[in-house]
Amino acid sequence: MLQQVNRRQRKLALLTLAPAMAVFGAFWLLPFTRLVAMGTELDRASGMSAYFAILTQRQYLISLGTTLGISLTVSALAVLIAGVAGFFLARHHFPGKAVLVAILTFPLAFPGVVVGFLVIMLGGRQGALAQFSMWLFDERWMFAYSLTGLFVGYLYFSIPRVITTVIAACETLDRSLEEAARSLGASPWRVTRDVIVPGIAPALLSTAAICFATSMGAFGTAFTLGTRMSIMPLTIYGEFTNYANFAMAAALAVVLGVITWLALSLARKLAGASLGAPA
Repeated sequence: MLQQVNRRQRKLALLTLAPAMAVFGAFWLLPFTRLVAMGTELDRASGMSAYFAILTQRQYLISLGTTLGISLTVSALAVLIAGVAGFFLARHHFPGKAVLVAILTFPLAFPGVVVGFLVIMLGGRQGALAQFSMWLFDERWMFAYSLTGLFVGYLYFSIPRVITTVIAACETLDRSLEEAARSLGASPWRVTRDVIVPGIAPALLSTAAICFATSMGAFGTAFTLGTRMSIMPLTIYGEFTNYANFAMAAALAVVLGVITWLALSLARKLAGASLGAPA
């Protein structure tokens, strides 16, 4: 009797998972397997394996290094800025707080193209900064069509992700631990360093990884600001559309995906270690 019940449960579990596994296999596993195989083919420019060409060709190394650098910097700065703002919003109640939170998280509704357009409106040739500098110094200051503009755009859509995550994490903190630390004579700085930050560390790590992954693969913002920047999404786009170098485009896409997956996996591991660490 017990065996029959277990068999029914297994069949029900398989039937429940079947649609999800079918979608996973059809729309991710099969295309990604084809992508990995295509990356082993010869690069049209160098005549060597596309994966090996990434490690030996200067332009691809620069593209990879630039993308990693800007993604790491955006993630760190977004966590620093939005972490403080999120903690403040979680712990303080004041008139208009809901409106302020809605405004701060509103960029989540914007696609990358709109974010790029907003950066142009701020730092482009006809942007607010250019108009102000023209009026004040009779010269145009611009940053939109460079890595600085890309950095600003990535930071703009990363901060709301961190704020929402930190607010939710701070609301679950046990305030009795903070009160106990204060009763033992801990300063506000010690309470923050030894109680609050470790308590929200898993949330900070996970949201930093999400910001990193989003910045690594963001295409719309970069494409709006200019296609001459050497970053991975634009390099993949150029190899695929401009040069029909499908092997290199596939290899770059696989490398980008693997790096992002490793970052997310590492963040999950570190977040789990933080949750399981002794007090």
